[in-house]
Amino acid sequence: MARVKGGNIHKNRRVKVLKQAKGYFGSKHRLYKTAKEQVMHSLKYAYRDRRQRKRDMRKLWITRINAACRLNNISYSKFINGLNKANVTINRKMLSEIAISDPKVFAHLVDVANKGLNGKVVKEEVKTTKTTEKKETVKKETKESKVDYSKMTVAELKKEAANKKIAGYSTMKKAELISALTK
Repeated sequence: MARVKGGNIHKNRRVKVLKQAKGYFGSKHRLYKTAKEQVMHSLKYAYRDRRQRKRDMRKLWITRINAACRLNNISYSKFINGLNKANVTINRKMLSEIAISDPKVFAHLVDVANKGLNGKVVKEEVKTTKTTEKKETVKKETKESKVDYSKMTVAELKKEAANKKIAGYSTMKKAELISALTK
């Protein structure tokens, strides 16, 4: 039987591993056997550390939030607990960005958290506008008589109708939604 040599396939496989090992120290980038071993370890570390990076970033965000909380005379755990009780859902990444870039808004969030800890839930939303990147707070009024439905968009009216469990709101027009909501 004729001898079968690896040929180009075997050479290409080795070249591919040596390309991946480019920049490694010593024989790890020159010799195929040690390069292959190091590349296998490197791929394993990369897989592990892609998950580890997420944990590290969360630790960093929590550290930043904690530092900003300490400047506002509240602990991190009380701040997060107060936000949860006040039904404010902002992730830690955004909280750390707010703490760094806009301390006044963060101080306002600390006030909301303190009110949440005391049991006074204030329905407020923090909205960001894309054009100006300014943060503004909008208070939602809970009494129906003070709400001006004519200034709301159809999507907002449909959300209100869904909250009040009005049947058939999805097919209604704006005027029909307003009349159904004022009843």
